[in-house]
Amino acid sequence: MSTNCTLTDDGSPTCYCPLSGVIEVLGRKYTMQIMCVIGAHEPVRFGVVEDHLPTASTSTLSARLEELADHGLVTREQYDEIPPRVEYALTDRGRELCGHLEPLLEWAEERTNRSEV
Repeated sequence: MSTNCTLTDDGSPTCYCPLSGVIEVLGRKYTMQIMCVIGAHEPVRFGVVEDHLPTASTSTLSARLEELADHGLVTREQYDEIPPRVEYALTDRGRELCGHLEPLLEWAEERTNRSEV
């Protein structure tokens, strides 16, 4: 496994984990769940995401969806209709990320089924 380490002016190492940016995005509340909902139902409307995450506030879901779009993991398609319709889908990067999350989700499900969480 490679590390991203450099030496500072005084010769001490400074290491940067390549996961830090990913964890910063995915570690936010409801982010991974939103990715899973969109991946399972895409394209998906906001109400479907809300239905799957009933404890999440509307403002939190909106913020997370906006963040995912800003990071290029989700697309947001707004249609000029009345009432307005907005659909979310995973980008290629989002699908790639979900593919990498699958083993983690399977591991978590196994632990949950064995009551080991």
